[in-house]
Amino acid sequence: MSVQTARVAGEARGKAKDARHSRALDLAARVGLAGRGLVYLLIGVLAGQVAFGHSGARTDRSGALGEIRDKPFGTVVLVILVLGFLGYAIWRLLDGAVGEQGESDAKKRAAKRMVSVARGVTYLVIAGSTISFLASGGGGSGDPAPWTARVMRNDAGRFLVGAVGVVVVGIGIGMIIRGARRKFEEKLRTEQMGAVARKIAKPAGLAGYTVRGVVFGLAGVFVIKAAVEFDPKEAKGLDGTLKTLGNQAYGQWLLTLCAVGLALFGIYSFFEARYRRL
Repeated sequence: MSVQTARVAGEARGKAKDARHSRALDLAARVGLAGRGLVYLLIGVLAGQVAFGHSGARTDRSGALGEIRDKPFGTVVLVILVLGFLGYAIWRLLDGAVGEQGESDAKKRAAKRMVSVARGVTYLVIAGSTISFLASGGGGSGDPAPWTARVMRNDAGRFLVGAVGVVVVGIGIGMIIRGARRKFEEKLRTEQMGAVARKIAKPAGLAGYTVRGVVFGLAGVFVIKAAVEFDPKEAKGLDGTLKTLGNQAYGQWLLTLCAVGLALFGIYSFFEARYRRL
């Protein structure tokens, strides 16, 4: 690498670091975290209504966005959510590029950067789906069966779908571990939290991450089942997973527990939006 190339690369890294710590991006990332909280809180409420037979609404992001859209100034709120999701995605991508300087272990630093990039891409997709929701007036079901069917038309599609399912199960297990070990607290500025905030945020994070991980893991199992049985209809998203739980023995209570856990994750996300170290 030439001296000039190294200098340009160094300047680029410096600008990326400045952008990552800018006040505007900090605010946008926090709005994105708060937006995630609002979506999960609404999903929990919708799942609770479904559990007790008061609603047949979708218990996923599409259903939550529909609830927001139908309220006064709902479109404005959705636009703010899009900006927040984009801001959080950009912050995550920059974190993957230049972050984690405090981690001395090179392998752990690389792994954390890869996770940040993956989350950044995920939130770009979420922002894109929210824009699509706005543009289409609420279209899109979030059901994975159609894309599973398309992928399975290819020779290696069945194995690809199975691999996706394994990854989703792994993500779910990671969430459960993060909740059980309370690793989420490492990113919170707990010293700035009052006693009441700590008493709410910590249990909400523990329960929220655990339940969210269980639901994600079950969704991954359904995707794996679709691959094994070569039946795309077996693949289920968040809505299908929750409603399948609701159809089991003691399903009303299982779905209610999931509803409470997902709502608690939404509440925890509000605290993370306020107190997370960025």
